[in-house]
Amino acid sequence: MRRIHPMPFGAEITTDGVRFALWAPTAGDVKLVLDGTDQAMETHEDGWYRIVSTSAQAGSRYGYRIDGKLVAPDPASRFQPDDVHGLSLVVDPHSYEWSDISWRGRPWEEAVLYEVHVGTATLEGTYAGLMKKLDALRDLGVTAIELMPVAEFPGRRNWGYDGVLPYAPEAAYGSPEDLKRLIDHAHELGLMMFLDVVYNHFGPSGNYLHAYAKSFFTERHPTPWGAGINVDGEGSRIVRDFFIHNALYWLEEYHFDGLRFDAVHAIVDDSKPHFLEELATRIRQAIPDRHIHLVLENEANQARWLERHAGRIPRLHTAQWADDIHNSWHALLTGENEGYYQDYADEPLKRLGRALAEGFAYQGDPSAHKPGVTRGEPSAHLPPTAFVSFLQNHDQVGNRAFGERLSHLIPRDRLALAQAIFLLSPHIPLIFMGEEWSASAPFQFFVDFESEPDLAKAVREGRRDEFKHFKAFADPETAQGIPDPTDCATFERSRIDWTELERSPHREALFEAKRLLQIRKDAVIPLLRSKYRGSRHTISSENMLDVTWAFAGAELRLLANFGIRPISIDVGNNAQVLWSNESSLPARGSGQLEPWKGIIVKEASA
Repeated sequence: MRRIHPMPFGAEITTDGVRFALWAPTAGDVKLVLDGTDQAMETHEDGWYRIVSTSAQAGSRYGYRIDGKLVAPDPASRFQPDDVHGLSLVVDPHSYEWSDISWRGRPWEEAVLYEVHVGTATLEGTYAGLMKKLDALRDLGVTAIELMPVAEFPGRRNWGYDGVLPYAPEAAYGSPEDLKRLIDHAHELGLMMFLDVVYNHFGPSGNYLHAYAKSFFTERHPTPWGAGINVDGEGSRIVRDFFIHNALYWLEEYHFDGLRFDAVHAIVDDSKPHFLEELATRIRQAIPDRHIHLVLENEANQARWLERHAGRIPRLHTAQWADDIHNSWHALLTGENEGYYQDYADEPLKRLGRALAEGFAYQGDPSAHKPGVTRGEPSAHLPPTAFVSFLQNHDQVGNRAFGERLSHLIPRDRLALAQAIFLLSPHIPLIFMGEEWSASAPFQFFVDFESEPDLAKAVREGRRDEFKHFKAFADPETAQGIPDPTDCATFERSRIDWTELERSPHREALFEAKRLLQIRKDAVIPLLRSKYRGSRHTISSENMLDVTWAFAGAELRLLANFGIRPISIDVGNNAQVLWSNESSLPARGSGQLEPWKGIIVKEASA
């Protein structure tokens, strides 16, 4: 089986030669630079430059000379062996023979996501290195690997959100064939593969679109990273297609099973249909015969993108990262109340209860962190599987000044309670790499702008300025202790150490995570396959959280004591106890819960 996604951009091998196509509406002249020689391109009134070259072949290096001076790589390059400023490489997608011919993916309710940064997940920091860990992750109970962005970024170290060539898998991690082998092997093991993609901005180095396609951007919709992406103005049809084809490219040519769309609240679109609607619709229409899962990161909490057809099938997007669940947990567990945790620290248990039951804690509510701003839409009608839940992820760990994991911040017993509720709730769980064994390595913010010292300095200073409003870093001398993101040592500290699995307490933490995921597989996932009937939750005056999720034929119920005194409970004689950290409870689930103890039961519904 050989796969290719045909697209109007970039270099494609045809029966007549290699077709090169570049949209450059604000350039005066464009020439193809092929293996060191300039070639004239056919021009079109709509801003396209095209040529079919009979001398080009797979492995040829090429770029585009803009207005007789600048030589830029292809924005739709399939591979950049010499980084973002180098020439692009002609790739023949048909050169890889896939073995996963019968793979159609897995249903969404079976998803247990494992978020991975390829560069720090293994000692090798490559696609091939990660491939060696897939068996262990399958045995843990993971069913889906989610890669942080792999689009080509500047240098050899980056989280991936500074990508500038969204079609080119990062060369520091290996070749396109290496990435395909990783995905192929994952499918052989029954694992889904997800990719995080960024359609809201380009990184600060290596983006040449401004030189020949100024209309790719718009000042009407500014973002934290500069001018917004033009998805609703003049010329936006090409811009929208550029990203829609990118999504289809990863799903078809690389056979990914799902995509996570980064910070879509920063994609502002005043036209109809909205870009997010068209994106999902085009994907659903193009790939009707596989399980394809589309996940949003959306600070705006817009339930509209998550609506279901009859039969629980997503109309557009499958789910959204449930930041409200995480943020409520974090404020409750740590007591932190600065930054965006200010929105949750006032009543963390109340926020957590609503988020666990309904997905969003903020459903049109005003923000304390951003005065005058309300966010969110009603979400109680959505099934729990419309929300991806987590206790940690790359953002919530890495955006801390020192990149501490939750296991570094709170006592083990509190973490154990949160972990059990997280893994056994009916939401889709996401585990951040190493979380399952309480890895000792932090995950810190790192970049590689060694060849651009001015940019490196700006990032270094900007990172420290970012924390000035936090009390702990108000003193400039204290702020100097924040790890330098441009220092390779910051990257090296962030590598997880898999040998920890052999030692206590990491060995015991891994055992418990594996046990919880087995319970989820046996008792929770069958519920998710049935009709969802709604939820209810209460918080007692003694801070007992009681959440029930009702499904056809059975209910899943959580009782957890977040107070300071023991609380009596009775969940009935017919309840099946799935998990509890309260050893004094009788088998039928009646008795007392001590502070920071909980119980999760499954019971036939009336």
